[in-house]
Amino acid sequence: MAEYQLYCFAQSGNAYRAALMLNLIGADWQPVFVDFFKGETRTPKYRAEINEMGEAPVLAHGAKKLSQSGVILTYLAERSGRFKPDGEDGRLEALRWIIFDNQKVNGFLGPYRFLKNFAKPAGDPAVMAFLKGRIDGNLAILDKRLTKSPFVLGNRPTIADISFCAYLYYPAEEFGFDIAAEHNNIAAWLDRMKALPGWKHPYELMPGHPPPK
Repeated sequence: MAEYQLYCFAQSGNAYRAALMLNLIGADWQPVFVDFFKGETRTPKYRAEINEMGEAPVLAHGAKKLSQSGVILTYLAERSGRFKPDGEDGRLEALRWIIFDNQKVNGFLGPYRFLKNFAKPAGDPAVMAFLKGRIDGNLAILDKRLTKSPFVLGNRPTIADISFCAYLYYPAEEFGFDIAAEHNNIAAWLDRMKALPGWKHPYELMPGHPPPK
């Protein structure tokens, strides 16, 4: 058995953060498919045995089961020494951007994409317009940040960068707009992240693509 098991599915940007981190650090890991679209995360068994919050991803490492992608990224950075922010100021700055990402960037992109592609019925146009407005404004903040340095915290990638990757590599047609085409600094940063040894697309890294009809 691999050292780490990651409960995940291919359509989850939250899971992609953790899967990408595992691959980038060269961890001995294996994915455990979570059948989200058939409601597995909402079952009593999943909530009792895997994650009481009813969410993926979950990282299993020995007796530990860790949920929430920011916690998983932090744990793996501490254990591996890779993509770890420098010092207290760096740790706090990484946490600041990870929270911003979870709440404001991928935190809006994820629901938007779900409502557009997977929800039945699809998202209400007024809701979609609201989310798109927030997405545009928050991506602009990230794009501006990336004028200052090649990566979010400076000259090397950290877990803050890996967090922002969550939904940004999924196909543009799944959003109905092209993030890289509209934000030049994000586009260049995505290329830099993609060039890291171990990078893989979410649909290559995790099981469950395409989802069942």
